[in-house]
Amino acid sequence: MKRVMALITSATFLFSMIAVMPASGYLIQSTIPQTGGCPQLDRWNLSTSTPLNRRWSISLPANPSTLVTAASAGTNAQLSEVEQAISDSFGAWFGVTGTTFNAVSYTGMIAPLGRVSAANSCSNDQESNVDGLNTICFNQPSMGFSTGVLAFTRIITANAAGVSVGSAPPSSFAGQILDADTLFRNDGQATFATPAALGTSQGAGAYDLESLLAHEIGHWFALDHSAVWRALMFPFAPPPGQFLGDRPTAQAPDGPLADDDRAAIRFLYPDPNDSTNIGSIRGRVLPANNFALAGMPATSAGAFVTGLFGAQVVAVDSDTGSVIAATIGGWSCSPSNPVVQFDGSFDIERLPLGRNYAIYVEPLVGLAVPDDFGIALGDLCSSDGADACTLPPVNTNFNPQFRTGSP
Repeated sequence: MKRVMALITSATFLFSMIAVMPASGYLIQSTIPQTGGCPQLDRWNLSTSTPLNRRWSISLPANPSTLVTAASAGTNAQLSEVEQAISDSFGAWFGVTGTTFNAVSYTGMIAPLGRVSAANSCSNDQESNVDGLNTICFNQPSMGFSTGVLAFTRIITANAAGVSVGSAPPSSFAGQILDADTLFRNDGQATFATPAALGTSQGAGAYDLESLLAHEIGHWFALDHSAVWRALMFPFAPPPGQFLGDRPTAQAPDGPLADDDRAAIRFLYPDPNDSTNIGSIRGRVLPANNFALAGMPATSAGAFVTGLFGAQVVAVDSDTGSVIAATIGGWSCSPSNPVVQFDGSFDIERLPLGRNYAIYVEPLVGLAVPDDFGIALGDLCSSDGADACTLPPVNTNFNPQFRTGSP
């Protein structure tokens, strides 16, 4: 566990209304348009006319065997068991109320889960070979399997309208997801078990396939990691033999998710008819001592570090103590000045109404550290244009204090 360094600065948590696009509830991957400007949130262009196509490779690793099922290997029953785990993992996200998956029946927006026989069915490590197909693979090697990586998801997004890859239709906007692929480790360094096999002797020492699948599918929808320990999008898997949350049921298909996960998917794909989950809390995290930021470099023309960047802001139900949503904040961007400003801004949205909320802020110095969020944070400055910025280091050197501010 990383410790706070010797030089400590205090942080004042300032609540105020802001009229720019800040770091918004949760942490979402983004794309800077080809023409420049503010980062655009990555997301699918979901509709009944262009449903999200999904498929999985039925080529399963046999030597070494890394996928354990209750059904016998090599049988149709084994394939059905794996496929059920995949379907239930998708269903966890589709079961969240207050999203567009429920505003229009997701059966029309999400294509049935298909099968493909080739082992090498996921986009490989060269972007030139991206196929525009969205696949889950259990039997494909990749350079992405560095030490400790159990599974990973690669998504390809468009940086302008009219972009296409492989069989994907042309994009309608910058940030549109064109391809998503998930790969599971198959080199014998980890074993995965379906829910039916997890508690059996053959599943001993295996990771829960359903928990990992649901986490990776969160990445399919452009959600990055969460620093909330209970969240399914926390960057570390549950220990072998254990699973997160509740198993999905017909009554509660989103059982594996935490409230933080639900707030995330509602924020990115909101149901315009939802009148329950429409609360928001906005503000800035500022240093109590302005000299704490002295010497921080200008990140681009007209952009300076004027607030704490990379602090986690958490909304808690003050009556129950439950974490409802969190974000890693610290920046904003506005159409009038389309350069990312590292001003400490945050915006937690899609909060349930009728609750009392307490807010706290904390540095990323626990089990989840800044490197676990490097992709989404790096997206803020991933542009070669004249308005490109330079990402400042995540500020982990503070203790929180609180004061109220004027709206």
